[in-house]
Amino acid sequence: MSVQPPRTRPAVLPVDLPVDLRSDTVTRPTPGMRRAMAEAEVGDDVYREDPTVRELEEQAAALLGHEAALFVPSGTMGNFCALRAGAPVGTEVVADTDAHIVTYELGGLAALGGVQTRTLSGLADTLDPADIAAQLRAFPVAHNYNMVRTSVLAVENTRARAGGRVWPLERLDRLRLITEDAGVVLHCDGARLWNAAVALDVPPRRLGEIFGTLSVCLSKGLGAPVGSLVVGGAEHVERAREWRKRLGGGMRQAGVLAAAGLYALRHHLDRLADDHRHAAALAVTLADAAPRRVHPERTETNMVLVDVPDAAAFCAQAADGGVLVGLAGPTTVRIVTHLDVDDTAIRRAGDVLAPLLNALPPAGS
Repeated sequence: MSVQPPRTRPAVLPVDLPVDLRSDTVTRPTPGMRRAMAEAEVGDDVYREDPTVRELEEQAAALLGHEAALFVPSGTMGNFCALRAGAPVGTEVVADTDAHIVTYELGGLAALGGVQTRTLSGLADTLDPADIAAQLRAFPVAHNYNMVRTSVLAVENTRARAGGRVWPLERLDRLRLITEDAGVVLHCDGARLWNAAVALDVPPRRLGEIFGTLSVCLSKGLGAPVGSLVVGGAEHVERAREWRKRLGGGMRQAGVLAAAGLYALRHHLDRLADDHRHAAALAVTLADAAPRRVHPERTETNMVLVDVPDAAAFCAQAADGGVLVGLAGPTTVRIVTHLDVDDTAIRRAGDVLAPLLNALPPAGS
């Protein structure tokens, strides 16, 4: 799937530092990535003269089976630019109830873009495809001026609030047909699309070609310090570039950042399987300590969800023990494995978290 370098994983985490499992955004650039950044050839990207940015965009587009890509500072900006380029003012984007674009992006589509979102429960799994098709208001506006027209159906893969679960390929293929028939853009919030490809054991192109547009992150599982990409057709990406400019997202000598993304695409894709293995092992350890609070069968990529009576209190206790975990809800803790945690760190995490879970009342009591 990707070029494999000599292993350049960080040294074993010193015992006096916490094991940080809050997110896969906390990683530090590897030595090889730092060298690539330091040696990057640069130019002014607003004039489209940065050769490293251009190389990153071209490689990402080819990797995902599309014509063009656009380097942006963040995944939130990437989603906004991609969606706003496909959704005219006064139209709607349909997404799952728990989608990142609905839950975590501060209502940017409405506040800044003049586009509303409408949510469907069970879009990723339980909702029948025929019912999804019936929910897309894709008729020409002139036929019913009282109803908002659906312009985009958005999918998040992997699903963050579901603990990194992966969309089945056959369901995505079905959505592709539904949206093509309706004349609606199918967009992927692919912050962790790379994890989905590794979990499904398919090339990223197999997933990328399903969608009309994508936003993919370099700064999560791939370990780059910053950056995402909008990917799609050339005209769509040009519209996204205009929105990047409106949002103040134009960057000058951005090759020093793009070089990290290039290094990540070339060297850190296949190793995502290590993160998945670590998450699976930790899920089993924690489920053994507290049955029904952790469900290993739901750990498909690099996330583990833990049900506890008081998530904030549990996170504080874990931090006292030298393990940082994330608050995903009042009674839900999220654990995310990544480039900077190895087998030793996972064992340390299990040694701290398992006793804390074992001390809780049995689930359901």
